[in-house]
Parts: sequence; C-alpha cells; structure tokens
Amino acid sequence: MMQSSEAPVEAVLRDELAHGDVVIGTIGPVLGHLLANHDHSLFSDEIVSRVRGMVWDVARQLLVAKAEQDTSPDPHGVAERQCEGLTQSLLTDARLVSHCHALAMESQLSARLEKRSAIDPVLSPLLQALIASEDGATAATAMAALAAQARFVQSQRRMELPIGELPADLFDAVLAKWIQLADEGERASVERAVQSFRRDYSESASRIGLLSRLVTGMGPGARAALSVGHSGVALFLSAIASSSRFDRDLAVVATNDKQLARLALSLRAAGLKPREVEEQFLHLHPDVSLPEGFDLLRADRAAAMLGASGRSSVA
Repeated sequence: MMQSSEAPVEAVLRDELAHGDVVIGTIGPVLGHLLANHDHSLFSDEIVSRVRGMVWDVARQLLVAKAEQDTSPDPHGVAERQCEGLTQSLLTDARLVSHCHALAMESQLSARLEKRSAIDPVLSPLLQALIASEDGATAATAMAALAAQARFVQSQRRMELPIGELPADLFDAVLAKWIQLADEGERASVERAVQSFRRDYSESASRIGLLSRLVTGMGPGARAALSVGHSGVALFLSAIASSSRFDRDLAVVATNDKQLARLALSLRAAGLKPREVEEQFLHLHPDVSLPEGFDLLRADRAAAMLGASGRSSVA
C-alpha cells in the first residue's frame, strides 16, 4: 500500500483548516438568526450589537439622502422613522452582514492588542515611516490612510459605517437592493439619491483602498507589514490579504481563535519564517503554541494547503 508523504504537521493543520472552513460557513446563518431576533437583550454580545448598528447606519444614510432629494424639511427625522424597515431588509444581505462582522472583529482586535501589546490602533511605526517617505505619493497616501484609520476608530465606537467605506461590490449591491425595494412612487427620488452616492464614491480613497495601495506600493518591502507590532492591525490585515490573495474580511476572520491554522498557514505562505510566525502568535494568541513540526513546514506547502481549501472569502 502506498503511504502518504504528508508530514504529521500538515495533517494537523489540514484538519484544523477544514474545521475552520466549516466554522466560517456558519457565520452568516448564526449572525442572521441573532440579528433577526428583536429581543436583543437576550443577545448582548458586542459583535452582534456592532453589526446591527453598522447596518442601521447604512440604512439611515440612504434614507437621509432620499429625504433630501424629496426636499424634506427634516430629512434626518424622516430617516429615523423609516430606518427600522430598511435595516431589516439590508440584514438579509449575507455579504453586508459578513463585512460588518469583519469590521467589528477588526475593531475588537485593535482594542485588545492596544491593551495587551501597546499597539496603537491608528499610528503604527510602519505607517509613521511611510508618512515620512521621500516619495511624495507614498507620503500623501499614508497621511490619507492615517486620517481614514482615525475615522474608522471613531466610527466603530459609534457603531457607524459610512457608505463610502464599503468595498465596490458591496457598495453596488446595497444600492441595487435599495432600488429594488423602492415603491413605484419613491423610485425616482431613490435613483437620484443613488446617483449622488455614485458621484461621490471612490473605492481607492476608502480606508481599505488606501491600506491596499500602501501595501501594494511597498513591493517586496510589504513583508514588513506582516509584523503586527510594527505595522499595526489595519496594515497587517491588508498585508495578509494581499500576500494570500484572498478577501480582506477573510484575513480578519483568520485572526479568530477558531482559525489558527488559516492564520499560521497564511503567514508561512507569505514567506515568514516559523520563528516570525510564532512572534505574531505571541501578540495575537499568546496562550497558543504552534503544532510540533511547524518549523519544518515549507512556505510552498503552506500555500498549497490554503489553495486546496478553496476558500478566498467569508460570504
């Protein structure tokens, strides 16, 4: 009988990765169930509250824009009265809910590492170095990213999500859903509001867009962003997504304690040495030890295992 050439550590990580995939598949349905329950006193979990707050804020922005198109004397009051219904409709969008879930997780992680490792949630050493870059374009992008990250921290505290911060595919999907939901009598004002949102939208100017541009612009130097203590949480997550070629929301979820194999494999596949991967785990999961034999796992094998998983996004 032919024996498998797979190393024991690979078998352990492959099993954990498969289990992690199953867990990711349950995120949408479980969140959907919790968010649909009106008695939120039973579900006081901070993540659930943040997700619902962000979706509510997106609905509010849409309705304010429509009321302004209708020249309402009190657009914010109109939006407040209509917001619950639109919020419930938007909560059925699994991609939007998953994205808000990832943002809430990122915010929690930033707060946790600020307390545990004194990692500033806004200005990291790497971002500070990029701001001081002699390349004017890099410095300008880094300054814009700094401002965007500061706004993100404030928005998360208020459980808000500016619609212009949505990734392009989600931005389009939310607006399309809104048009679809509109009654015949309000369709014209909704479409005018949609046009105004589209005129103002620029994915590359969003926080995630700016972080992605910084990581891409670093070229081979982007490896430095894979040190969370040096780069800060926001750039670290964007660097994982870029190096692993999967959605940034999945990079966020990979930092969860149910996704340890995905995180370890992603960092190893990106070229970090086993000792460097262990250093990241000391920040992110200080009570977790990498499996025996991880130091023998090659980067190409880690990449192959991630590829075999077939998962590149959360939703």
